[in-house]
Amino acid sequence: MSTPTAAVAPLTTQDAEALVDAARRAAEAAGVAAAVTVLDAGGHLLAFRRDDRAVLIAGETSTRKAYTALQLDTPTADLVDAVQPGGLFHTLPTALDRPLLFIAGGVPVHRDGRLIGAIGVGGGAPEQDHGFASTAVAGLV
Repeated sequence: MSTPTAAVAPLTTQDAEALVDAARRAAEAAGVAAAVTVLDAGGHLLAFRRDDRAVLIAGETSTRKAYTALQLDTPTADLVDAVQPGGLFHTLPTALDRPLLFIAGGVPVHRDGRLIGAIGVGGGAPEQDHGFASTAVAGLV
């Protein structure tokens, strides 16, 4: 007999906008022009914003980082070594026809221990992007 689980509130558009705003504030404070993507648990776009000064590819990388963090339920910063030769996921980037990107800057979003979405940040150095995304997630109420 299975135990019923309590419903967990999904990531809302309001949550997504709060994540974007927090990540952008952190990036601006560091002098970085960034792009931020927020996906819901199904991988659907909830929010996206690219600073006017951010390189165009930052939009694509932020989305791919969010998608990768969501699919593997792990910060992309923790996956960088796994795709190196000999790593657990070495062939994963080429084995799947999916927009995966194993560069720091993608962070899953959890509520009450359940995966409800992900955020991706692009435009800065990978470690900076990870910090901006992590800061945003930490501030989500």
